[in-house]
Amino acid sequence: MTTDDIKGVRLLVTGATGFIGSRLALHAHRLGMDVVATGRAETDVEIDRLKELRAASVPVEIGVLQDVDFARRITDERTIVIHLAAAQHESEMPEAYFRSVNVDGVRVLLEACQRASVHRFVYGSTIGVYGDAHAAVLDETSQPCPDNIYTRTKLEAEALVHSYANTFESCVIRIPETYGPGDQRLLKLFRAIDRGRFVMIGRGENLRQCLHVSDLVRGLVLAARHPAAPGEIFVLAGREAMTTNEMVRDIAAALDRRPPRVHAPLWPFVLAARVLETVLPSLHVKPPLHSRRLDFFRKSFVFSTAKAQTLLGFQPEIDFLTGAAETARWYRLRGY
Repeated sequence: MTTDDIKGVRLLVTGATGFIGSRLALHAHRLGMDVVATGRAETDVEIDRLKELRAASVPVEIGVLQDVDFARRITDERTIVIHLAAAQHESEMPEAYFRSVNVDGVRVLLEACQRASVHRFVYGSTIGVYGDAHAAVLDETSQPCPDNIYTRTKLEAEALVHSYANTFESCVIRIPETYGPGDQRLLKLFRAIDRGRFVMIGRGENLRQCLHVSDLVRGLVLAARHPAAPGEIFVLAGREAMTTNEMVRDIAAALDRRPPRVHAPLWPFVLAARVLETVLPSLHVKPPLHSRRLDFFRKSFVFSTAKAQTLLGFQPEIDFLTGAAETARWYRLRGY
């Protein structure tokens, strides 16, 4: 991307107090783009990321995208929007909450973008729309099969984005399991392995293709600027497919620890998750164990990224062992 390209960009990043959104907003700011970020500041992690963004002089607006006036205000004079905000891990919330954030919020934002004459809209979707592919290799032509309220609403939002194709340029990025400095989701895994307390649930032979966050944000910026991106869906994924056993082994190596060897059967955890998911949400209590958390141990995803390579020139640069070591250093520097 040339200096002239950067000077012409007025970027809005939603979900900027999330892991990926915060890394994207900081990356775009370092490139010299005019960036406005928006997100929530309700948890300690979100508040910390908000402070980090503001310390880097990234303007951040706090609000909800279902608010029409707020959506119109943050899209005003923006040329590109990368939408990453979503309801995802709030397992104690009813389905109506996911629909409000992941579908209704996208609709309001798209209408605001139309009003503001936004040039391009990049929608951050999820590989979860494929359900569970087992050992099959997935690409953009593979049939979606969402199997929970989060992935169903994300797929619905993809259709909403496509419906605005005659209004402004848009594309969809199906985001894989992402890790790296700034991530809090895998912190428990790193900590358990570091302390010798990790137990593999199931055989650990399910496949995954993790993407380092630095590679992902490069891909998002490419999608925001590349002339071949409009109207397309892209799957981004990491350099190598690996089993969960191999992932854990590499994290142990990055931490200079012995690989965990203890395995537990999967079925008791599946049964417990079903019971907790049935009973606790009605009491407005977040289940300590739920089916989507167990997906880490049982779902397989392997991808062809040929389309992103051919059309966008996207190539992931960071292998998992290198990225895990970088992530471990980030955790340790912060006392995690």
